[in-house]
Amino acid sequence: MKQVAALWIALVPLLTWGASPTPADVDGGRLRAADSHAGEWMSYGRTWDEQRFSPLTQINDSNAGQLGLAWYADLNTYRGIQATPLMIDAVLYNVSVWNVVTAYDARTGRVLWTFDPKVAPEWARLACCGPSARGIAAWKGRIYIGALDGRLIAIDARDGHQLWSVQTFDRNWAYSITGPPRVFDGKVVIGNGGADYGVRGYVTAYDALTGKKVWRFFTIPGDPSKGPDGEASDSVMAMAAKTWTGNWWDHGGGGTAWDSIVYDPKLKLVYIGTGNGGPHSQHFRSPGGGDNLFLCSIVAVHADTGEYAWHYQMVPNEQWDFTCTQPMVLADLTIQGRKRQVLMQAPKNGFFYVLDRKTGQFISGETYVPNLWASRIDAKTGRPVVNPDAYMTEKPFLMTPTWMAAHSWNPMSYSPKTGLVYFPAQVQWAVIAQVADKDFRWVPFRSNTGISYSSYPELRKQLQAVADSREKGFLLAWDPVHQKEAFRVEYPYPGSGGVLTTAGNLLVQGTINKTLAVYRADNGKKLWELDTQSVPIAGPMTYSLDGQQYIAVNVGWGGSPVHGLTVAPEPVRFGPARLLVFKLGAKGVALPPMPPPTTVPAPPFLRASEEQVRAGQKLYAETCSRCHGENARGGLKELRFMTPQTRAEFNAIVLQGTRKDKGMAGFADLLSADDVAAINAYLVARANEDWADHIAQ
Repeated sequence: MKQVAALWIALVPLLTWGASPTPADVDGGRLRAADSHAGEWMSYGRTWDEQRFSPLTQINDSNAGQLGLAWYADLNTYRGIQATPLMIDAVLYNVSVWNVVTAYDARTGRVLWTFDPKVAPEWARLACCGPSARGIAAWKGRIYIGALDGRLIAIDARDGHQLWSVQTFDRNWAYSITGPPRVFDGKVVIGNGGADYGVRGYVTAYDALTGKKVWRFFTIPGDPSKGPDGEASDSVMAMAAKTWTGNWWDHGGGGTAWDSIVYDPKLKLVYIGTGNGGPHSQHFRSPGGGDNLFLCSIVAVHADTGEYAWHYQMVPNEQWDFTCTQPMVLADLTIQGRKRQVLMQAPKNGFFYVLDRKTGQFISGETYVPNLWASRIDAKTGRPVVNPDAYMTEKPFLMTPTWMAAHSWNPMSYSPKTGLVYFPAQVQWAVIAQVADKDFRWVPFRSNTGISYSSYPELRKQLQAVADSREKGFLLAWDPVHQKEAFRVEYPYPGSGGVLTTAGNLLVQGTINKTLAVYRADNGKKLWELDTQSVPIAGPMTYSLDGQQYIAVNVGWGGSPVHGLTVAPEPVRFGPARLLVFKLGAKGVALPPMPPPTTVPAPPFLRASEEQVRAGQKLYAETCSRCHGENARGGLKELRFMTPQTRAEFNAIVLQGTRKDKGMAGFADLLSADDVAAINAYLVARANEDWADHIAQ
């Protein structure tokens, strides 16, 4: 449910905004001297290097057990909240689902203003994990929103009214935005998502004050017959095109930069993490093979012009839905006695990479999870030694890592105090196979993977049981210099949130156990934990005001499927999404109790034919699985055990969009009534398969 828009305030006392006469008065000088403003959190990862490390020490390993809830704000949704708030000049700025931004008094939680960009609900179907936003940006009195529908919006930090808005992509293509904008020395840089739906990736820089486009860099080549794009990427598109075959542009190609973008102010380079291919299967995307540049790569461009500087491709021949859009962290490390300016990343494919951020030279890379994709990274070439059995065939087989990621978008942190990088890692296996040539059909605005979800049903069932039994999740502390694990904190399932470290030897993370936990950063010993009723999947942050340090985090479950949650010993329930803010010694504030559990209704009898169920399984995988989970498990909304009322309304919900106000847009442009009947038959079949086990728990 959206918050009401445009709650204006006519006058805000100067004291509310702190010492600066202009709220959110962030500029390059202030960000370069971020440690001199240690009490503030002015950018997505606090600093441009996105280390997510705070110099604050008031809350530390000797007193973290005294933390209490200072204030909280309801976000009026049960959806996943992925954003890290900003705190600038005594105001905390936060963004919820549908890109609704609220400014709070950072001391008390009093709402100062709310801005709702009114994103149409149908855009949720083009975002694989719902209408979430991972953050906002600030520059010279403006707050920037990368809206799901492609608008880049600048609003006044004083009262939240819109200053300007530009449309960053053509809405005739299935793009979306979920990643946070970044501001680098007067330029707002934004990417987009949609590789699964058939688009060509690119990143654009706009003037932060006016919204005028400054440069654009395409991450993969377009149709060569149309000539140059007239953009900053033109100089390297001919080189990239040589690594593609066939008519890849007909299917989009992919390579969207949907999250990580980082800036080095000394080298004046912007680093772009690029995504997977579209379709996933290279056989249909680039039938003659090839590296397919710049899929799953780090591309460095010059900040002023957007022109190419260097690239490093982590996954040549990408066909596993691996993305290199996961968080990047910049740091200076001493490696083999030599000071190196490095870029670090732990992407989906399960390897932790250390690169020279000036040249793109591969320094080291080691796997941090079980890995059937590649045995190692060749030290001389920097290329992976791919397991020949990892390439897709029409016969299903087990694979790990998978599209569910060894590490997903959840932010990681580097502590200069310990020299360790911390991030949520996970082991999830998947049954993968390629569809037969005769069955592949590319449909715009639908997830066109080229992956089969229904062939060899008995083999699939056996393999899926093995996959489910191997699912794991943990908080990993990684030594990037020696490329080895320092320690881990085990969790019962994947799905825990991003991390924060501080000079107080703290390591903070939201957990799949529906808690916020604080550990010692040097050894992982737990210091404090609090029930949050839902999973804080977002990255926590910390700030200081009036001599008091606070820790803030958004709480709200949603994201990639976690199969184990559907067979947990007790039914797993999640509370509403909230912004929670903690400080030492806080008392008297508590979350309201969870609502009572609902009864799981018995499914109807399955009356559909096996042929109809199989057709529904295929359509569900193509159209529904990204939001509702593979095999109808572990998604944003449980579809196996719908109420009789929801089942009765199923056709209207799917075709007519009668619940578009809740993010479920209509699919009449993609699905027929027969298609929806087949999907419903598949869901009834899945419900009958699992209901007895579910109620026996």
